[in-house]
Parts: sequence; C-alpha cells; structure tokens
Amino acid sequence: MINTLSYAKKLEEAGFSRKQAEANIQIIAEIVEGDVATKQDIKELEYRLVIKLSAIVGAMITIAIAVTAAVAKLL
Repeated sequence: MINTLSYAKKLEEAGFSRKQAEANIQIIAEIVEGDVATKQDIKELEYRLVIKLSAIVGAMITIAIAVTAAVAKLL
C-alpha cells in the first residue's frame, strides 16, 4: 500500500501545489491499487484451483479404472 500523505507532502516540498500533489497521488494510487490482488482474491483463486484440480484428478482416476477394466476383459 502506498503512503499517499507522505508522497503528497514530498511533492509539495518539491514545488508542486497542493492541488497538483493531490491529483498526482490520486492517479498513482488508482493505478497501483487497481492492479493489486488482495488476500481474498488469492484465497478465491486458490479455492477455484483446488476444485479444478480435484475434478481433473477424479477424471484421471475414472479413466485409469476404465482402461484397467478394458484391459482385464481382453486378457
């Protein structure tokens, strides 16, 4: 997370007006914070991946059982 107050103060110290500093930090904060994943985002992604991987493993087991049964019938 970006410290907006500190950044705005540094811009003002460098010669920016208060209005310019606030506009600058607002733009940067929107860009940075708009693309950052939250812990909740990561947990939801992890949950979806676990569900998908479970489905894949289940399908692989089903295929392995079917192939084993087919081979057993041939022998």
